[in-house]
Amino acid sequence: MTTTARAQGATVWLTGLPSAGKTTIARLLGSRLKAEGHRVEVLDGDEIRRFLSAGLGFSREDRNTNVQRIGLVAEVLARNGVLAVVPVIAPYADSREAVAKRHEASKTPYIEVHVATPVEVCSERDVKGLYARQAAGQLTGLTGVDDPYEPPLDPALTLETHLQTPEQSAASVHALLTERGLA
Repeated sequence: MTTTARAQGATVWLTGLPSAGKTTIARLLGSRLKAEGHRVEVLDGDEIRRFLSAGLGFSREDRNTNVQRIGLVAEVLARNGVLAVVPVIAPYADSREAVAKRHEASKTPYIEVHVATPVEVCSERDVKGLYARQAAGQLTGLTGVDDPYEPPLDPALTLETHLQTPEQSAASVHALLTERGLA
C-alpha cells in the first residue's frame, strides 16, 4: 500500500476597503497557485454574499454573520488541503479575529493580508460605482466612508496597492506562502 502526502491547505484572507484591489490580487494569486498544481478556491466576497449570504443586509450584525459564514467555508476547505483565497472587506476586527480563532482551533494556517489602499485611491478606482453612489446620496453605509473599517493591527502582510501593480501584490502574497511552506 502506498500513501501520498496530503496537500497542506491554508486560508489567505485579503481584507481592505471596497475597490482596494482584493479580488484582482486574489484572482492573480489563485491562477498562479493553480498553475503550480495547488488545489485553490477563490471565495469572492460578492459571490458569497449573493448566494450563501443572500438576504443579509449591511448592519454590523449582518456583516459579522457574512464574515463568519465565509470563514467557516474557508476553514473547511483549508483543513481539507485547499488553498482558500478570500478577498472580503470584513470591516470589523472582532469578526476577523473570530475567523482566525476558528482556524487556530483546527490547527489550520490562516494568513491575514491587509490590502492597504487609501480611500482616495479606492474612490478613484470605484470599480462598482459605490463611491459615486455614496457621494450622490444614493448609498449609505459605505465601508471606510460613512461606515467603519478597522484595519488589521498585525497582519501577516500589508500591500500598498497604490504603490505597486496587482501582479507585484500577488507575487508578495505568493512569496509569503512560499516562505511558510504553503506554496
